Amino acid sequence: MGTTYRSNSSSSSGSGRSRAQQTRARSGSASRTGRSASSSGRRTEYSGNSYTARRGYSSRKRKPSPDYRLIAVAGVLLILVIAAIAYGMTSNPSRSPVDSGEETLMAATETETELVKEVTVDGISITGLSRDEAEAAILEKYPWKMKVTLRDDVYEIGNLMEGKVSALLEEIFSGEPKESYTLDTSGLEEAVSAQVAAMAERWDKEPKNGSISSYDASSDSFLFAGEEAGFAINREKLAADILAAIQAKDFDADITAEGSAVEPEITQAGARDLYKTIGTYTTQTTNNSNRNTNVRLAAEKLNGTIVQPGQELSFNATVGERTEAKGYKSAAAYNNGEVVQEIGGGVCQVSTTLYNAVLRAGLKISRRQSHTFEPSYVTPGMDATVSWGGPDFCFVNTSKAAIGIKASYYDRTMTVSVYGIPVLEDGVTYSLESTKIADTDPPAPTYEEDQTLQPDEEVTVSSGSGGSRWETRLVIKKDGETISREIDHTTTYKGHAPVIRRNTSGVVIGGETETSTETSSQPQEVTPGPQSEPDISQGPGSLTTQPVPETSPQPGPEPSTEAVTPQPAGPVPVSPDAGPGSDYPGGDTPIVAPAPPG
Repeated sequence: MGTTYRSNSSSSSGSGRSRAQQTRARSGSASRTGRSASSSGRRTEYSGNSYTARRGYSSRKRKPSPDYRLIAVAGVLLILVIAAIAYGMTSNPSRSPVDSGEETLMAATETETELVKEVTVDGISITGLSRDEAEAAILEKYPWKMKVTLRDDVYEIGNLMEGKVSALLEEIFSGEPKESYTLDTSGLEEAVSAQVAAMAERWDKEPKNGSISSYDASSDSFLFAGEEAGFAINREKLAADILAAIQAKDFDADITAEGSAVEPEITQAGARDLYKTIGTYTTQTTNNSNRNTNVRLAAEKLNGTIVQPGQELSFNATVGERTEAKGYKSAAAYNNGEVVQEIGGGVCQVSTTLYNAVLRAGLKISRRQSHTFEPSYVTPGMDATVSWGGPDFCFVNTSKAAIGIKASYYDRTMTVSVYGIPVLEDGVTYSLESTKIADTDPPAPTYEEDQTLQPDEEVTVSSGSGGSRWETRLVIKKDGETISREIDHTTTYKGHAPVIRRNTSGVVIGGETETSTETSSQPQEVTPGPQSEPDISQGPGSLTTQPVPETSPQPGPEPSTEAVTPQPAGPVPVSPDAGPGSDYPGGDTPIVAPAPPG
């Protein structure tokens, strides 16, 4: 026997009769009323095919008797028409309304079916209820109000039975239902674990190891703070308590969470013994006083910075914007591939020195970009350019304790050291090694108009220089033996365009031309001379030059006299290099040197 449902729209009559039955009843009543009216005033008795009028009735001529057979046939036809209309409206709710004379039969909208068969869920009868009504009846008996309390904090658990109730009603109302059902509470382990994880994220507290906490500028040293215990809830017990309440159908249970203290791994006393310099790097600056002022100011802002475990340091955010109000000077920098005088020029040397120190410490480099042109104070491929509003250098402290950064500038020497608990295994070191893998042609010449020259005359102000491509490898050693030498990134640097003066106007001013670049009033870019050309015979990281006394700033690009002092290794793989196109304000100076004699 199939499932039996009834429509809400068919139960509007208290007697349960159909519209056709009600219509027939009204029709029969009308027929009887008509017959009574037609026979008032006299009474007729039938006798076979004749009739006799009783005395007392009028003896006038009788009117013809109505044809009751025709009336009966018409009545039947009327009943059939009304029944057809009623059936059509029930089977097609979208048809237009029909006026019956007594009421307007509106097109019935689709209604939820009601369960006619006797069905119970955990003893709750849902017979005669729609699906929504059945769900409300079940939830009325089993309201969900489960919560977990830790001290004075209350966590309300989301309704984990909602899906179970929905699946059960889907089975009942879409198929052949059984007479009784039991609400299923199994299979909720994963959902409970997710709720417990959310509570742990809310209530758990990581222990804090003993570590450096602040920097004392007067003594140029870091100060230590004591350790702090953490806290963790008992996840296994809490999950078991929630599942037990669900299985007992105690959906409004108030469960108390339990937990315990978590001791730190490193005490304050232990931290003092463990902290050491875990990465350091040094570069040499030029003799340009303005540029060196900028390097010193940036180093002072970086010095004493403390980075907590998991925290990311941004060079730009730490050092801040480089402005005249803060004492920064105008020095040579790159802007869209051109050498310009800019406030704060030279601070890239600080970010580059920091990059190499952090890498050797074994910390995670999260953001780094090379310069547009080859740097002169570090082996190309080992630089990290920065500018305010442009590229930035960032790294993450992946150690278990805070780290401190020491940065200093003195006598054209820039040094950055990372102070912390070692990240790398004992005896393991990280370092970078860069090698040139290709030279590229110089860009197309740049022409300058000079009306002191003859129309067919050209004077080379600068012969330009080619670009280059470098391959940088991360070298990992264990007790001095190389165990890995994988490519970390490659870098392409642009070359400098030749600069040529000429006269295309057809007008010569002065009658004589200046053919010597030494007498030109235009800025000169010259080829490297023997005094400042880097010596890379010892390999990457070993640039050496002759020291040049520091002088007052001169316009244009400054000569390169810096050297790189190789340091012990120590970091993790860095992010891929951004490659060419990193020309932003605030970049570093190109390789330039005094003009050759003659």
